[in-house]
Amino acid sequence: MLKSMSESETIHNETFAIEMMNITKTFPGVLANDNITLSIRQGEIHALLGENGAGKTTLMNILYGLYKFDDENSKILIEGQEVSIKEPLDAMSLGIGMVHQHFMLIPIMSVAENVILGSEPTINGLRLKSSEIRDEVLKISREYGLEVNPDSIIENLPVGVQQRVEIIKILYRGANILIMDEPTAVLTPQEVQEFFKTLKELKRQGKTIILITHKLKEPMALADRITVLRRGKKIGTVNREDTSPEKLAEMMIGRKLAEFQKSHIVTGNPVLEIQNLYVEDNREQLAVKGVTLTIHAGEIVGIAGVVGNGQKELAEAISGLRKVQSGEIRLLNTPITNKNPQSIYDQGLAYIPEDRNKSGSIGEFSIAENLIIGIHHHKKWFYQNKYLSRFINWNKVYLESNKLIQQFDIRTPSVLNKIHSLSGGNVQKVIVAREISKDPTLIIASQPTRGLDVGVIEYVHQRLLELRDSGKAVLLISSELDEILTLSDRIAVIFEGKIIAFEDPETTNEIRLGLLMAGHQDKSN
Repeated sequence: MLKSMSESETIHNETFAIEMMNITKTFPGVLANDNITLSIRQGEIHALLGENGAGKTTLMNILYGLYKFDDENSKILIEGQEVSIKEPLDAMSLGIGMVHQHFMLIPIMSVAENVILGSEPTINGLRLKSSEIRDEVLKISREYGLEVNPDSIIENLPVGVQQRVEIIKILYRGANILIMDEPTAVLTPQEVQEFFKTLKELKRQGKTIILITHKLKEPMALADRITVLRRGKKIGTVNREDTSPEKLAEMMIGRKLAEFQKSHIVTGNPVLEIQNLYVEDNREQLAVKGVTLTIHAGEIVGIAGVVGNGQKELAEAISGLRKVQSGEIRLLNTPITNKNPQSIYDQGLAYIPEDRNKSGSIGEFSIAENLIIGIHHHKKWFYQNKYLSRFINWNKVYLESNKLIQQFDIRTPSVLNKIHSLSGGNVQKVIVAREISKDPTLIIASQPTRGLDVGVIEYVHQRLLELRDSGKAVLLISSELDEILTLSDRIAVIFEGKIIAFEDPETTNEIRLGLLMAGHQDKSN
């Protein structure tokens, strides 16, 4: 087992916890890692930064034993000693733990049961009592500031607390090197701040942390050093104090980000009108409670709120995916309450759902097929034979799909690849490309840039603004407050299913929005 670094040691003594030398990994049609050498100092937080498809997760999956490098000249050293890591058990025996982007927890089991699963403790061949296991989990959680009730059932816990359980799992197994894969992707702003505190405490206690991310704020807030990958190659390693978000962005995408311009708002007639809307969640509890909202042509209305306050149910009710209990929804002055989703879609709605895998795509379909979902019945995709039978003109579908792949920088060898073969960020790009390209009257963009890198975020933001400037209406639902503040013309704050305030992005700020999102209403208004 690897030894913890004492508090008297520093991260500048050039004692490397990890050295990955000349790592190369290929998949069919993709060079994921191209001769990468990476050194991680003991006791540092090291950010591995890059766009989706840059090779970050692949490199760390090699370190964790999920993949094997290709080149015989590649090697991995732990504390200066060359090691063979053929599977995760090898990595864990060396003190390496990994928290994956998608948590690996059993929802119906308790925290303690999940922590020990696959590593059930014994003394002299006898299993420990549940109370002893519970005490051990509680001890670890308190030692590292990861407060959690060992008896809580996973499915009843917020996402941020579930993440703590994943961290406790690897600490329980003796991890001194912690790999965090896109750890803030599903966290609320408040949970992100708590997570940052956790990482700082882990570092204080001598843990070495590798933070896989495509976000610029995280390494600038946390990391000691930052290594940037681009398209499978290592671009460089920099000290946090020697860089800036702008420099990191340029390293990531190979160019400077465009200067953001937002034109003056010119609104038209109402496009979406919602009156006194009530909607239930999956447990038949009211999730949307009396929401009234109007969005005009030529404006972006942002919904700010902690995830789970009715945003998802509101979006699904508008799009016809969830039944409305009472109230009315009108699109271009036409009632669409409880209408068939396809008819609402044909009327000019576009919808980027928050769950790209369950609601936004079909994993077993090709990328080309996913790019025409919802518009697959349109005449432009068909040709007729002499018997008047209609057939999809797949050559046209592939041609248009390839254009969107280039336009949105979707990383794939072919439009024929199944979408489940793509990274999460690239799946998101497919959905955004499909919905934006259909020239909608109203677009509901729910977490539209979740999992995307800075270059594509820039592009998506520009496209949403172009839709707004061309007279379209945009309902933006995002857990990224800077995205809400940057894009919105008006901000509606939602709390426990109710819109409790409307804010002007020019005069409000993240602190005020955060208080409102927590239910602290301004009594003076």
